[in-house]
Amino acid sequence: MSGRSPLPPPPPPVEIRSWPDREARLADRARAMGELNQRLIGGGRLCVLLAWAATLQLGWGICGAGIIGMDEAIDALSVTFAIPLVIFGLGALVPAVYFLARGVRRDRVARERLLHWAALDQDPVSDARLREPVLSAVWLVLSFLMCAAGLWLSFAAPAELVGPGLGGYGTVVYLMGAALGSWICGLIGVVKAVGHYRLAVRLAS
Repeated sequence: MSGRSPLPPPPPPVEIRSWPDREARLADRARAMGELNQRLIGGGRLCVLLAWAATLQLGWGICGAGIIGMDEAIDALSVTFAIPLVIFGLGALVPAVYFLARGVRRDRVARERLLHWAALDQDPVSDARLREPVLSAVWLVLSFLMCAAGLWLSFAAPAELVGPGLGGYGTVVYLMGAALGSWICGLIGVVKAVGHYRLAVRLAS
């Protein structure tokens, strides 16, 4: 999921631009902006975000099982069995966090290059294809659902301490971590969807 081809380069500096005419410049502009747009909000990028979000929750779930086990341990043997769970969970959690952060950095670079190409010229017909209203809506809905799940978990965590017969501090730690992971992944998607909408409006105007 991390092996991607390089991003299209930004437009060449003014002093070395050598397009024979405006049509050639617009063709290169449309090609670069189309590819950058797909890197930002395409279906493949959405699948990558969801895959790493699921990996993050899986890794934290395994860590959470170990944390709950240590919190509820009644002897040293129980702790011994819980520690490998935490270590195994970190094996999935750490790469997920790394590649999510790496994706955010790549998105920032792609957006900067997209803005540079957009400033090169104006082509309303080509720019209208970048709106992707269906994909933008899918991004927004799925990201909102992740944020909503994080909000629900953040309210569910304190209830674990006051409800009769419920979990202890280990369960609260797990729920708060799961809520934070959902919030982060959801906010990444919301920011991308809103940013794409604002860019589409700017290009249209």
